[in-house]
Amino acid sequence: MAFEPSPKVLALRDRLEAFMDEHIYPNEERHQKEAESLGPWKVLPVIDELKPKAQALGLWNLFLPESEHGAGLTNLEYAPLCEVMGRSFLAPEVFNCSAPDTGNMEVLARYGTPEHQERWLKPLLAGEIRSCFAMTEPAVASSDATNIESSIRRDGDDYIINGRKWYTTNATDPRCKIAIFMGKTDADNPDRHKQQSMILVPMDSPGIEVIRPLPVFGFYGMPDRASEVQFTNVRVPASNLLLGEGRGFEIAQGRLGPGRIHHCMRLIGLAERALERMCRRTMGRVAFGKPVAEQGGTLERIAQARILIDQARLLTLNAAERMDTVGNKVAKTEIAMIKVAVPEMACQVVDWAIQAHGGGGTSNDFGLAHAYAMSRVLRLADGPDEVHRNQIAKLELRKYKSRG
Repeated sequence: MAFEPSPKVLALRDRLEAFMDEHIYPNEERHQKEAESLGPWKVLPVIDELKPKAQALGLWNLFLPESEHGAGLTNLEYAPLCEVMGRSFLAPEVFNCSAPDTGNMEVLARYGTPEHQERWLKPLLAGEIRSCFAMTEPAVASSDATNIESSIRRDGDDYIINGRKWYTTNATDPRCKIAIFMGKTDADNPDRHKQQSMILVPMDSPGIEVIRPLPVFGFYGMPDRASEVQFTNVRVPASNLLLGEGRGFEIAQGRLGPGRIHHCMRLIGLAERALERMCRRTMGRVAFGKPVAEQGGTLERIAQARILIDQARLLTLNAAERMDTVGNKVAKTEIAMIKVAVPEMACQVVDWAIQAHGGGGTSNDFGLAHAYAMSRVLRLADGPDEVHRNQIAKLELRKYKSRG
């Protein structure tokens, strides 16, 4: 098999799957009920109970390549573990491997000062706090990130921050203590990609208002704590700026590359779970004198789902390997391709699974409605399909322009 996992990864996967069997799958119903009853403003007890168990077993911060903080895995090595965690919405946070904390921890590890790392990275690595990433805005088409209107203005030894953000995941979580905020420090710079910067903003700063949780297809806090946040004359020390003025896009690209791999591998795990549910459901239901699994349309969909999932996995593992060997910038075509292909695949496979479950597939009883909601959201998160397709096509055309 291509991309065969190393013995180290196989051992970690065995331990991870054992934990999933013992602690994650049996608690999924409880997780859903707590999310629905407590809502997006509360900490869910089931997560707080399970996190210490995962940490004690060393199944913790597996995403982070720096060995002094995490498991020291490459993108390719982490990918099959991320797929396992993606089978359940409960799992990623339990292992301290959930977005947006993973991306934010990578930013702090790569670009933060020792003071930033001491104050924010350490408690994030320990799972003691959570974080958010404030980039998308409601007033502009954020698919073009140069449209961002929020401002980061220097005032002596401080910066003053103003702007309204939304789909700021985690902001309603009471454990969310730090935001990475993207805004303009130099709106008049002729280079539109040098106008933006990123800055660390403590969530208890005066002038921050978490306006509301945002529903994702009617779900609040599950599968995502999407939020709308207003920043009004928020003052933070100038030392909170990351890397320097005008380097926001540079940081964003460093952050989003690995995050896209993580999203895609989790979706592959989610699609595998949906296919598994479809097979079990159709084998156990009889219509018109024979199991639904033996009906022609069902056989066709099961076969096609198997093909689509394996295609998506190979494409994603290839992107991970490219990132490890040539870097995110060179691997941008491969990253863009998976960001289009994998969410589309997951939407289709989950949709077939819903159809196979009949009316029950649209309820919360089988986890498929949540699965479809997250799959569909990820056709927009970290850049919509259209942006990635445009980039892929332009890079493809460039090959022929260079040949004359």
